[in-house]
Amino acid sequence: MSLFEDTAGPLAPDERARRRPRDRFTAVPFGVWALAVALVALLILTFLPTGFVIQRQGPVVNTLGTAENADGEDVPLISVDGAETYPTGGALDLTTVQIQGNREQTPSWFQLALAWFDPAEAVLPLDRIFPAGTTTEERNQESAALMVDSQKEATAAALAELGYDVRPHVSVYGFAEDSPAEGILEEGDEIVSADGRAIETTEQLRAAIGALEGAPIDLVVRRDGDERTETVTPVQQDSADGPVWLIGVTTAHDYDFPIDVTIQLDRIGGPSAGQMFALGIIDTLTPGELNGGENVAGTGTIDASGAIGPIGGIRQKLYGARDAGADWFLAPADNCDEVVGHVPGDLRVVSVETLDDSLAALEAISTGDKLADLPSCSAG
Repeated sequence: MSLFEDTAGPLAPDERARRRPRDRFTAVPFGVWALAVALVALLILTFLPTGFVIQRQGPVVNTLGTAENADGEDVPLISVDGAETYPTGGALDLTTVQIQGNREQTPSWFQLALAWFDPAEAVLPLDRIFPAGTTTEERNQESAALMVDSQKEATAAALAELGYDVRPHVSVYGFAEDSPAEGILEEGDEIVSADGRAIETTEQLRAAIGALEGAPIDLVVRRDGDERTETVTPVQQDSADGPVWLIGVTTAHDYDFPIDVTIQLDRIGGPSAGQMFALGIIDTLTPGELNGGENVAGTGTIDASGAIGPIGGIRQKLYGARDAGADWFLAPADNCDEVVGHVPGDLRVVSVETLDDSLAALEAISTGDKLADLPSCSAG
């Protein structure tokens, strides 16, 4: 006699379903729940503020070409009045970056993840690009002012390189609160001298004021073409370096140029196009093609002495240059550590420190001579 009775014959379909192992039944709902949880988490991360922005390549603009003005018309990016100009060829491209995100709306975590694995993009802390207490509008205004300054410095460097007499000067740009100079000086006044010392830089003006230790200072200013002497009594204020004497004005560094150079470029800010502006001006004012008709891109600040300084976002600018068809890239030497290991495609990078370095590089590119001798970026 058996304690268990075997079922004879095949089971009915409903009986087979009833006896199916329970883990096979529960596996499908668990997978659905896991997918749902993942989707909800992704949705939440999409809307959570991140504290980061994405930096990617921006427009690439040929300084030898045209640009759209405020009226939507194409005009030469560089135009000159008062001197002979010459045909150009190839490209001297300025490179830019653009930022995705701001304090009002940051990129999602999903977008940041995609950017993190894209060598042409960079994820940066929000505070690095938009400092706390600074609005997006204020940052844009500052960026626009830096662009204007870079154009002046580039023009000064280019014209000085070509042998023109370029005279720097300092002008009154605005007044601090409770400024002792307000009502005595006016915006736009050019400060010719201070306490009998010729003034060409803001640093010289500060030194002249500080040397009198609070005594009234005589300022010769040029206003509406006429020179006059005005006297201002400085006030003492504390600074990180100790007490300083100030007359309560903000100044602008400007130049008197013997010819008129106009750079037409809207909706792009910052100082990093200075080097390429200077090269574009020189090419416009000299016979022949400075680049030998080649496509050359670059970046870097420049001052009136021709010194080329570092900039941000150079890796993204390298990708922008490659995508624009450039074969050569002029990079500030101080950015070389960021360049090494991040040069896309067959783009060849030349390290430069001065305007003379850049001109020498273009001479080699133009003639094809001594290309192997051009300085390249190396780590360290």
